[in-house]
Amino acid sequence: MSTATTTVPILREPELLGQSVVVIGGSAGIGLETARQARAEGARLILTGRNAERLQFVASELEALSIAAFDATDSASLERFFDDLPATIDHVMVTAGQPHYGRLLDMDLEQARVALDTHLLLTLQVARFAAHKVRPGGTLLFMGGTGGRRPGIGMGIVSTVTAALPALTASLALELAPVRINLIAAGFVDTPLSASLLGDELESRAISFVPHFPSGASSHRSTSRRSLFTS
Repeated sequence: MSTATTTVPILREPELLGQSVVVIGGSAGIGLETARQARAEGARLILTGRNAERLQFVASELEALSIAAFDATDSASLERFFDDLPATIDHVMVTAGQPHYGRLLDMDLEQARVALDTHLLLTLQVARFAAHKVRPGGTLLFMGGTGGRRPGIGMGIVSTVTAALPALTASLALELAPVRINLIAAGFVDTPLSASLLGDELESRAISFVPHFPSGASSHRSTSRRSLFTS
């Protein structure tokens, strides 16, 4: 006589239920996908981006608590945004900005300054303005990259930022504890930004990443929300 086995699904509470997640650069690419996953885990979303129309569309899709359209590299706008946030938030993710490619000797000083501001100074400014808003044990999450780990012609600024960000975030982590400061580095991600930067080289860049991923994994897979905002 055989005995039938009934499988009972294991139910769990959403991991971000009731928590507030701010995504700076949350209207497209990695920021948008992270916002989607955070919302699926019960988070209340506050999204920013430069394109007001796109932000409105995303906010409707994800039932965002609020949105703000501004350029994150504008220090005054960034400070005003954090000042206007609720008294306590749980997590902030920063994906704003894009890599800057070009020969160092061909860049004028203003181009180099903008490239560094977009990443290093933006990280510092977010940490300063968010420090009094994020609860103890909450998270500031910054986005780095892997493209500049090996210096090359045209990669000078990218390599500089790639090398400097870990040291900067480690120092901020010491100063802002018990708020957690994390830096993650995305490999190749197939987004509209990647397509605009790489053009015809998009497919070859994607293929070049395949050997670095476990068997069966995709080079454009999404990062799990559990690794971002939970310990």
